[in-house]
Parts: sequence; C-alpha cells; structure tokens
Amino acid sequence: MSEWLVLSIAMAAACAVVLTIVVINNRRVREDDDPSETPDVMDYMTMMIGVIYAIVLGLAIAGVWEGRSAAQETVRQEAQALHEVRQRVQVYPAEVRDRIRADVDAYVTYVVRDEWPHMSEHEALSAKGTRLFDRIRTDVTQYAPRTDLEGQAYQPLVDQVAAADDARGARGQNAGATMPGVVWFGLIIGAVVTVGLIFVLQIRRTFRELLLAGLFSVLISFLLFLIWDFDAPYGRGISATAAPFLDLFPQIGS
Repeated sequence: MSEWLVLSIAMAAACAVVLTIVVINNRRVREDDDPSETPDVMDYMTMMIGVIYAIVLGLAIAGVWEGRSAAQETVRQEAQALHEVRQRVQVYPAEVRDRIRADVDAYVTYVVRDEWPHMSEHEALSAKGTRLFDRIRTDVTQYAPRTDLEGQAYQPLVDQVAAADDARGARGQNAGATMPGVVWFGLIIGAVVTVGLIFVLQIRRTFRELLLAGLFSVLISFLLFLIWDFDAPYGRGISATAAPFLDLFPQIGS
C-alpha cells in the first residue's frame, strides 16, 4: 500500500472520528447550555496542553529530520571515500588498478541495486555487501608497493578504505527506525489528549467550528505521519537516497 494512501486514510479517519463525536456530543447538549460559561482555568489548561504538545511534536520532527540528514551525509562520505580509492589507484600497475576498480564498481553496483532494498526490508546491511567490501579492503591492504610513488599512495588508500568502512557501519546502524517505542507512546497519547480537548471547548455544529475541528485533527495526523516517515532514514518515502553513489559512479547507472 502506498504511503500517501496510508496518509490519506489516516487523515480522513481522524477527521471523520472527530466530526462524528462532535455531532453526537452536540445532540446531547441541552438547549439552555451556554458555551461561554466554560471556566477560564479550563481555557488556560487547554491552551497550555496544546502548546506543550506542539513543542514535543516540533522536537520529534527536528530529531528525525536530523537523523535523516545524518544518514544522507553518511552515504555521501562512503561514496566519496570509494571514489577516492578508485582515483588514487591510478599510480598502481594496470593489473592491480583494474582489479581494485572492478571490485569498487561491483560493490557500488550491489549497494545501489540490491543492498538498498535489503536495508529497507530487513533494516540491516546484507552479508554479500560485507563480502564485497572486504574484497576491496583485501585488494588495497595486501598489495606491496614497489616504487616510491606507490608507497606514497598506499597509506592514503588504506585511510580511504577505513573511512568507507566507518561510513558503511554508520549506514547499517541507521538502517532501522530510530524513534524509541516510549516516545511513540507519548506522541500518540498526547495526540489523543490534545484532540480530545476540542470537546472541552463545547464547540457547536456550525460549519466554521466543524471545519476547524476537522482541520486540527488532520494536521495532527499529518505531523505524526511525517515523524513516522522520517523515522526510518533508508526505508520510507522521504528517505536518504543513493544519489551520491550515482553521481560519483555514473558508469553503474548505464
């Protein structure tokens, strides 16, 4: 099921539930009931709870967005390090250079085409991707430089492989959801309480009041969906992409 379809259903359901409860609750109100008699302290508490929940939502959105941005930066660092490996081996003999470049291309191709969907489905790196990366490490570290120029290039190549390995490890750690369950519990309970406070204000069945109640519930649903979508940096609609690999290794896209 498409994530946008899930969002539409969630917002429509939230709006329908709120409006239904408002209409049913309004039928039970006596004709002599005066909504202006709501105590001031009730208005104050309603406002404070709404403000507190808005702050919590803002912090949650900022947190998952920062995690998504960090995940994208990790991908860029890994791609850049592998690109440096591919370029720096030009001083090596043709046989060694071609073997390392072929292994780098094979690894990048696998990451873009196969490991990315695997991360989305299993929230972890694949064993084959690890084996392909280990082959690059072996090619680079086990070669014995024969000239001064090769010796000068050897240590930077090893450092770039280490940087790529570190970025790959970080990518694996961020493959799953990052928001703890207890935070989701608080967000959902807070949403229920905040939306439920609509009924404390004794709104009527006028078009303006029903519209505001519906829009408020839709907004809460959308913000919760936004947090959920950002929560898996590699697994959902608005996620980190493999664009850095495609930009630095255009040959794998052909």
